[in-house]
Amino acid sequence: MSAATNHATPDVVSVDPRTGEAVEVVAAESTPTEVAARCAAAESAVSALAALGVAGRAALLRDMAAELEKDGGTILALADRESALGLPRLTGELARTCAQLRFLADVVTEGSHLGVVIDHPDPAAVPPRPDLRRMMVPRGPVAVFGASNFPLAFSVPGGDTASALAAGCPVVVKAHPAHPATSLATYGALRRAAVRAGVPDAMSLVHGQAAGVALVTDPYVTAVAFTGSVRGGRALSDLAAARPEPIPFFGELGSVNPLVVTPAGAAERGASIAEGLLGSFTLGMGQFCTKPGLAFVPAGEHGTALQKALAACAADAPAGTMLTRSILAAYAEGVRELAAQPGVQVLAGAEKTHDLDGRATPTVLSVPGAMFGEALTEECFGPVTVLVEYATEEELLALLGRLPGSLTVTLQTGEGEEELPRRVIDVVSRRTGRVVCNGYPTGVAVSWAMNHSGPYPAATDSAHTSVGACAVQRFLRPIAYQDTPQRLLPPELRDDNPLGVPRRVDGVLAAKRTGAADHSTEFGPDGFRQA
Repeated sequence: MSAATNHATPDVVSVDPRTGEAVEVVAAESTPTEVAARCAAAESAVSALAALGVAGRAALLRDMAAELEKDGGTILALADRESALGLPRLTGELARTCAQLRFLADVVTEGSHLGVVIDHPDPAAVPPRPDLRRMMVPRGPVAVFGASNFPLAFSVPGGDTASALAAGCPVVVKAHPAHPATSLATYGALRRAAVRAGVPDAMSLVHGQAAGVALVTDPYVTAVAFTGSVRGGRALSDLAAARPEPIPFFGELGSVNPLVVTPAGAAERGASIAEGLLGSFTLGMGQFCTKPGLAFVPAGEHGTALQKALAACAADAPAGTMLTRSILAAYAEGVRELAAQPGVQVLAGAEKTHDLDGRATPTVLSVPGAMFGEALTEECFGPVTVLVEYATEEELLALLGRLPGSLTVTLQTGEGEEELPRRVIDVVSRRTGRVVCNGYPTGVAVSWAMNHSGPYPAATDSAHTSVGACAVQRFLRPIAYQDTPQRLLPPELRDDNPLGVPRRVDGVLAAKRTGAADHSTEFGPDGFRQA
């Protein structure tokens, strides 16, 4: 279909990143009036979602997963056409997306996310204590911004949408312009489930940059979830904070995810670390939010051997298509800026960031620790990593102390090594949300314990995660009931506890209720479900 139409508003066009050609017009950009209508409808759906109850919301999430699977063939073909990520990778991502919906259904059913606390009256307390009962309740409509690099797992049907719905919050998603046809197809599957559940306005979709601004500033929107660039995230975060009634902005922005190789690790298995690091920073053409963009390696024979091994592997690594031509251009510019920093040497790539077909090529850069500057701590989205050579343990710890916040920090250590890894963890635990030992950070488990967050710029609010059971907490707020009759209390706060929710009563945590399941789902180093 031609990109030229007679729409009064600009067209939303699906582009094939392999060719750079427009394939079809998917929709027109949403007008401010349309965005306002979607948000008003979402507000009206708050009570409808609440009426579903815990069991109904869990059933809705599971039904959404089933609808995505039913349309899997169409969705995968569209996602591959719009992202060039390949069917094997996208098949795994769809499985992850559906598993996440089902996992959060289990989280809702288990009930501990509600944080129920009951304090019975105590007239002898100073001051006297009334009957107090506290729990978490939904905030209200949530605006979700789809990410470019995960057209399924972090987009329309992704973790932000799933956790907001699990919390009982209707969702308005701003589709990412890199995959509008995929967004529309996945939205259609989710909406079928919502209509069947009797909550059609619990889920809606808008397109266009102006629509994103309108979403963040709409008076019915109570929170925003965003995954994207520092620049875009900060602009939207500032809008959320400047509203007459400011709202929380849960943004995942940028992260260099440093990897540390100890001298013992380099001596014992330098070649295998080089191979693993290559696989991690080139996975998905370096377009993972957890890509290790910095690697600290020791000076000396073993560190030098590791650097040479990584450079040789990178030189032989295949080129690949990036998500969009604009992302490829930004990658090329970012590599040029990194390579131009004082003391930086090119070990592989750099002068040839892409081939004649517009496919990105991996790049490895190296810099002495003494020349390591702030410009090297900024994320460059794409298949590039910077090796930082440290001379002593003290220099390593000093360098790590200068890093910005990251989603992850990875340690590659020697067998049984303890003292240096412990010192490294003491330093980096203040600057990261997850420490990985003798593995690679580009695999994320969807589980009860996962934390996918970190100090700024990794996230705008490091107290919350966008992956795992605790992701639901972003979209809840507390409310307490004082001296409220049993008949007026929510079921979760009544003495008979008809829903069997875990609770703390008079300071004592109730035993785990029977039948509560731990349905954590593990994903492999590519970030998707393991067989």
